[in-house]
Parts: sequence; structure tokens; C-alpha cells
Amino acid sequence: MNGRSPALLVPAGEDRLGEHLGLGVSTIEFKVIALDCGLLVLENTFHAKGGPPRHLHLEQDEWFYVLEGEFVIEVGEERHTLRPGGSILGPRRVPHVWAHVGDGRGRILVAFTPAGRMEAFFREVTKADAMPPQDPALWRENGMELVGPPLLVE
Repeated sequence: MNGRSPALLVPAGEDRLGEHLGLGVSTIEFKVIALDCGLLVLENTFHAKGGPPRHLHLEQDEWFYVLEGEFVIEVGEERHTLRPGGSILGPRRVPHVWAHVGDGRGRILVAFTPAGRMEAFFREVTKADAMPPQDPALWRENGMELVGPPLLVE
């Protein structure tokens, strides 16, 4: 042992690297990054309703776990409403879309395996502090295909 702990602690409310990243209607905190173990896990905290456009990942499975609030998640042709404790897996190459639809704050853990270019994608799109633009080239460059608009949220 080199005297360092093998554990990787990220305290509540903090980002793995101490960063502050925004997506307009929400913020993200990286909890585990690819450099740690090949997996990407982020906590996405919403202060308004909304979510990303419909898309698919060419090489990543994406797992969602609701911590707080209410989310609608569509995977393929199936639509589900998830509340705290609910989870769903979006397999690679299957179109999916999701949105925070509840009143008040929403929090969701999202994991990507393998991480691929997802960390780079989030670093790029958070520069504008807005939901990712519907630019097919940007999505393709990061191993995804943009296949439709965001869910309509009232």
C-alpha cells in the first residue's frame, strides 16, 4: 500500500473534481468518472421541469435511479413514471428520452457503462449552462444519435 486510501469518497452535494456544471434546468455532479474505473456516474439535480432530447447511445448502457421528485422516462416504446427508489435501464442502441416532471426539486443518478465519451460530452454541453443542443453532429461525435425532441412537459 502507498499510504493512500483505496476508497474514493465524494461527499453529499459535491462533485468528484470539485466542479460546478450546469444544464440550464439542472446541475450535474460527477460522482465516479471513467478514470476511476471505466464507469461514469453523475447526480443530476433539477430546479425546473425538463430533460434532454430523444437519443440513443451506440456503445453505452444508461441506468437511471430516482432519488427525489418525479421523472417520466421512455425507453423504446415503453413509458414509465419513476419516483424515489425507482430505476430503469436504457440499453445501448435503444432510443430513450426522459424529463423531470414533478413540482419542486428532482434528483436522479445516471450511470453509463462503459463511460465512453459521456464525460467529454457533459463537459462540452455544460459550457453553455443549457440542455444539450439538438445538433446531430455533436451527439454523433460523442457516440450517440439524436433521434427526436425532448418530452413535452407542462
